[in-house]
Amino acid sequence: MSQHRRPTDPHSNSTGLDAVIVGAGFAGLYMLHKLRGLGLEAVVLEAGDGVGGTWYWNRYPGARVDVEAIHYSYSFSPELEQEWEWQERYPAQPEILRYLDHVADRFDLRRDIRLSTRVSAAAYDDTAARWTVTTDRGETYDARFCVMATGCLSSSRVPDIKGLETFDGPWYHTARWPHEGVDFTGLRVGVIGTGSSGIQSIPLIAEQAAELTVFQRTPAYSLPARNRPLDPAEVRAAKARYPLLRAEARTSPVGLPGLPHPAGSALDATEEERRARYTERWEEGLLHGLVFTYTDILTDPRANRTVADFVREKIRETVTDPTAADLLCPADHPFGTKRPALDTGYYAAYNRDHVRLVDIRSAPITRISTRGVVTADAEYPLDALVLATGFDAMTGTLNAIDIRGRAGLPLRDKWAAGPLTYLGLQSAGFPNLFIVAGPGSPSVLTNMVTAIEQHVEWIADCVLHMRTSGTDAIEATEEAETAWVDHVNEVSGAMLYSEADSWYLGANVPGKPRVFMPYAGGLGTYRGHCDAVATAGYEGFVLSAGQPQDVDQRTNGPAERAGQADKRNEEQQE
Repeated sequence: MSQHRRPTDPHSNSTGLDAVIVGAGFAGLYMLHKLRGLGLEAVVLEAGDGVGGTWYWNRYPGARVDVEAIHYSYSFSPELEQEWEWQERYPAQPEILRYLDHVADRFDLRRDIRLSTRVSAAAYDDTAARWTVTTDRGETYDARFCVMATGCLSSSRVPDIKGLETFDGPWYHTARWPHEGVDFTGLRVGVIGTGSSGIQSIPLIAEQAAELTVFQRTPAYSLPARNRPLDPAEVRAAKARYPLLRAEARTSPVGLPGLPHPAGSALDATEEERRARYTERWEEGLLHGLVFTYTDILTDPRANRTVADFVREKIRETVTDPTAADLLCPADHPFGTKRPALDTGYYAAYNRDHVRLVDIRSAPITRISTRGVVTADAEYPLDALVLATGFDAMTGTLNAIDIRGRAGLPLRDKWAAGPLTYLGLQSAGFPNLFIVAGPGSPSVLTNMVTAIEQHVEWIADCVLHMRTSGTDAIEATEEAETAWVDHVNEVSGAMLYSEADSWYLGANVPGKPRVFMPYAGGLGTYRGHCDAVATAGYEGFVLSAGQPQDVDQRTNGPAERAGQADKRNEEQQE
């Protein structure tokens, strides 16, 4: 097929594409690579000036991943696995962005990526069974398929605080950090928010600022990352075992190998046994370690309280001021029902004389003045302000695009009471529109890269099936969608997630429907559902017939990749 080139006229139409992919992060890059492997012509539209997705935008101090680098990486290319050298156990943003830049260059992806191009609308033509995607540059792209690889945490949320625009000093959102960085030396700095970005940035801002005031509404559970440089011997050992590690990750609940085997109920263990196991997990520095210590941590409030009490005890051991320690101890939600953070020196930062913690639950912020932050009981003079206020998660970016399906149905209208999808991959009424890591899939409850690869490979296999069988369109049925949404709710309803006002439920965005959005049944189980649907001829989808097409079979799907892994194992054993 002919190579697509960017129109020189911003109002020109681009026709004849097989797929438009929105977003150039982990999902968009791999989706482009997979569709190219099928011989399809695809283009990626990316709002940023570079590839990387969330790792392009989130450049705040301390930004780093909470999954070990060895596993937070693509598995589709054995050569890529072997050639890239990770430097830290938990890489910071610059290292991850370098990796994604390397991937874009290594697989020659940039020629089909349009940067600085924000998608404003996408409309489905019922007659032609094609999508027209419109950008903020006035360009339109016509394609059979539209793949939303927009990410789960890509719509930053600026709180509606009266007077923010009147503040005399600069203010920054952690998800839109200046690329040149910010020097807080000698300044009085305020940070609003103590979620993951606040927890990661506060220790580093405290090292620079003359005064740091942290405004906290809800404390979070944070665990020590135990981050360190990676030993080359450790990396070589992991690379030698990559086929086995990846295979285990694909079937694990959270997309990671080596999870601790839960030791029955926490309530059946003695206090001494629990403490020993919790201490072991605490020292490991793993995000999911404590949750998987016992089988009932996320299902029984009494069991959960044993681990929550342990973490609160650790906080009080670290923070020397008893009042600050009490404020930093979560008391309004069970452990693990919000994504815990991994930190380096977060709680210890509050032991610095120039760092103070302000409880805005008891005295809410009323406005921002020209001088600083005003709460119900005081004004706090500041020179600079940081908003660590998170995202409109999972649906925010999709709802910001005017997506219209059959008969012009707006997706945001269909989702007004909460997102409705089948398998998190499609929404009924929107044929040929795929969502990578969408609501109704495990996504944010897992290692995102493993979850993304599973979705991209399923979509690519589906497209291949359609082309070889002469199918023009695929659309989830309302019945299958309803049944899946009910299943997602049933699974999460048997757990403790609903007891937390989390972004999993959209509780951080005023007016957003309270719906638990990810699938909590585990990635391995979810993969089984998706595979069964495909094996049954894409059960729950309606496929519209067209003409069979010849397809370049240069695929690297799960079966082919498994064969490569087996071959590598044999070579290593020889």
